[in-house]
Amino acid sequence: MLISMTNLSKVYDLGEVNVFALNGVDVKIGKNEYVAIMGPSGSGKSTLMNIIGCLDVPTDGEYILNEKKVSEMEDDELAAIRNKEIGFVFQTFNLLPRADALHNVELPLIYNGTSRNTRREIAKETLQKVGLGDRMHHKPNELSGGQRQRVAVARALVNNPSIILADEPTGNLDSKTGKEIMQLFDDLHNAGNTIILVTHEEEIAQHSHRIIRLLDGKIVSDGSEKN
Repeated sequence: MLISMTNLSKVYDLGEVNVFALNGVDVKIGKNEYVAIMGPSGSGKSTLMNIIGCLDVPTDGEYILNEKKVSEMEDDELAAIRNKEIGFVFQTFNLLPRADALHNVELPLIYNGTSRNTRREIAKETLQKVGLGDRMHHKPNELSGGQRQRVAVARALVNNPSIILADEPTGNLDSKTGKEIMQLFDDLHNAGNTIILVTHEEEIAQHSHRIIRLLDGKIVSDGSEKN
């Protein structure tokens, strides 16, 4: 099992009251699954995403990622796990504005100490995979929104992570470009990648093979809901 979460809770202490962002969540996700996490604002989906992505730790419960108990790790250990196991795709792309596409995609490989020649080759190959072989030396302001998101997807893929974790990946894109990006995720899943998608849009969630719905910090449904 790639992800195993047992009785997971996240509590925020707001002085006189404790707010349960997550309250006794159990989730198991296997390799090569395509899962969407849905829920209204305040449901806990962002908190769950942050814990899955090792950006935050639970207050209680156990989280095992790829046989490593990350719920008990310190910040530096979590950072190492994030770089090795998780590829992030954000709504706002999060690209360095003065760096070209190639350098933006190289970044995770720089952090893990890959040699310059090797990382440039890997970054080039990954940009070609997402259809941007002819845009490697363009900066973000020279690319369309869809192309920027493809750069972000390439950056997420470059370390060959266990999980691609996408947070509202079409939120800043028009509907046509959004469909192209979701087709790219479909292709990546078909190539063997595990994808976890956080979204509030039913149409986007329907690309997944399993939808986990949250409400008030609890899972209210978990299963295949394909139309």
